[in-house]
Amino acid sequence: MASELNDGILNIERLEAALGKRPFRFLKTVGSTNDVARAWAAEGAPHGAVVVTEMQETGRGRFGRHWQAPSGTALLCSTVLRPPKTTPPATRYTMAAAVAVRNTLLELPNLDSACVKLKWPNDVHIHDRKVAGILIEPLWNGAVLEAIIVGIGINVRVPFDLPELRQSATNLEAHSIPNIDRARLLAALLNQLESWAARAEGLSLFQAWRAALSTLGRHVQATDVGLGTRAISGQAVDVDEDGALLVRGEDGKVHRVFAGEVTLSKPKFE
Repeated sequence: MASELNDGILNIERLEAALGKRPFRFLKTVGSTNDVARAWAAEGAPHGAVVVTEMQETGRGRFGRHWQAPSGTALLCSTVLRPPKTTPPATRYTMAAAVAVRNTLLELPNLDSACVKLKWPNDVHIHDRKVAGILIEPLWNGAVLEAIIVGIGINVRVPFDLPELRQSATNLEAHSIPNIDRARLLAALLNQLESWAARAEGLSLFQAWRAALSTLGRHVQATDVGLGTRAISGQAVDVDEDGALLVRGEDGKVHRVFAGEVTLSKPKFE
């Protein structure tokens, strides 16, 4: 899939060869692929259309955090998904994107299900270090959900020179092979994303997402954005089908963390 040793700067010709008839827009440098995809979706971009760039100047992650990688070192894209009339909760698309990224990475040499895991809710890790991030943003037309914008950033060969970064982040080529073909990686990722998004309402998606979580069974510090700055310390015991993390706090009660931040503070419980 992505094992050719000839990766260079992305361009329209390489993307056309890899993506076939899939609609795409390629910009060498862009503020945010999610912003471009959102505008394109408002203009009528079809389901599966994708925006790709070599460098984001104002890329963002969850809760508005800045996200940037040197040109040519990451796979940066945003895909337009058109939900069905019976729209699943947006959290299901978060699950779909996370599972899609993980399954795509599992097709690469030297990577397996034991080392590629998900940190709740949607960070993709290799050996407990972040290799990919996902940002889901809805596009509303009044009360109608017109589209879901799925922004994905994968560290392919992003250098992490500072020791504090090397402890929390990594890149694909440090664990797989050199010169991963990012155009072919993108094609495989988009196929996985469409496949799992089509199962957004089903039990199989939830089961695949839950089984891939490294968070469960671990001691965590969780901050739920719905509760302001209140932090919950305890054991992550499970997740529910809406995507919430269930944390048994030090008070013995199980707290439902729906959208927030989680810090893994201890190894897995035996």
